[in-house]
Amino acid sequence: MEEVKKIETVKQYNEEMGVETKHPLVSVVDFDQIPTYVQFRRYMGLYCIFLKNIKCGDIRYGCQPYDYEEGTLIFIAPGQIYGIDNSGKIIKPSGKALVFHPDMIAGTQLGKTITEYTFFSYDVNEALHLSKKERETIIDSFNKIANEIELNIDKHSKTLIVSNIELFLNYCMRFYDRQFITRNHVNNDILIRFENLLRHYFKSGKSQTLGLPTVSYCAEQLNLSANYFGDLIKKETGNTALDYIQAKLIEEAKKRMFEPKKSINEIADELGFKYQQHFTRLFKQKVGVTPNEFRNLS
Repeated sequence: MEEVKKIETVKQYNEEMGVETKHPLVSVVDFDQIPTYVQFRRYMGLYCIFLKNIKCGDIRYGCQPYDYEEGTLIFIAPGQIYGIDNSGKIIKPSGKALVFHPDMIAGTQLGKTITEYTFFSYDVNEALHLSKKERETIIDSFNKIANEIELNIDKHSKTLIVSNIELFLNYCMRFYDRQFITRNHVNNDILIRFENLLRHYFKSGKSQTLGLPTVSYCAEQLNLSANYFGDLIKKETGNTALDYIQAKLIEEAKKRMFEPKKSINEIADELGFKYQQHFTRLFKQKVGVTPNEFRNLS
């Protein structure tokens, strides 16, 4: 198995890249200014944002591929494994990186809200695809942080650097929201596949062996992380992924109630409920009447 190198400090990362460490907790690296090197898999103990100007191999994010193109942003959080498979070839990278240690934001407002930037937590991820204007904003953000790092560290350094990192991340959040809209054809395809997945799940009888379909199961089947999948469904439908699953579940239950020979308990079992009362409770919550009352009204 390929060795995974641990990168747990900014200094370690800078040494791997062959650049000077100007601040112990944060660094901006210009890949165009560093020599060639061979890529390897890394365990990252840092937050990392990479702007890749060229596609230099297949990025592996954990055990999964990461969908990225030239000129996209990639996000890594502490505890994640990241690397590029370029078959051991020496590469000349191009682009920029912002890396910062969790201690950089400890005790700050950003430290409390960092988990809200959900693009850091995707297991199978789509990179942030930038427009020309967005790219200019992102490069400006890199440069502002780099300029602050160049100054001598004083009592204002942490506040100013963290403020600029937070502004950077807020721009990224805005651009990700735009991406959900502009990549609508991709999203629609996922919605169609999601619906087909649920239809097949109930039709094939998987619900009887695997139980109720979960958000994580559906996301995995669609090669997406639960976080990204949940964000996408919310943006496209206005409902959570769980709400969507439950709506399809109730839709399927209603169809089966037109089969008079089936008891409510049998229908609940076929749909994956362990207990009929759980099915009855959900059905009444969503429909306003119990399954038996619905059947009598039909």
